[in-house]
Amino acid sequence: MYEVSVRDTLRQFMAERDWQQFHTPENLAKSVSIEAAELLECFQWGEADLDSAKDELADVLTYCMLLADKLDLDPDTIILDKLAKTREKYPVEKARGTSVKYDQL
Repeated sequence: MYEVSVRDTLRQFMAERDWQQFHTPENLAKSVSIEAAELLECFQWGEADLDSAKDELADVLTYCMLLADKLDLDPDTIILDKLAKTREKYPVEKARGTSVKYDQL
């Protein structure tokens, strides 16, 4: 059975609507920020509106995927590369159970 990836599905969705023309890196980065603010709004006054949060999180992830695609970056690779850097900054023996910044460990 062949499964279509999220990336391929997004590409098809955008192509069907000819929206790629609007997807400059700048516009996509702006959209990530705008949608992240809308996600934060779901938690603004205490109890989260989980249905709305789910939709807004999907929007944030969608724009992140589109930006990675536009920049010809693989999301899994860039996340794992960044995690490796963060691991070095926050070694388990120093960072476990604390939220202080790496330069204060």
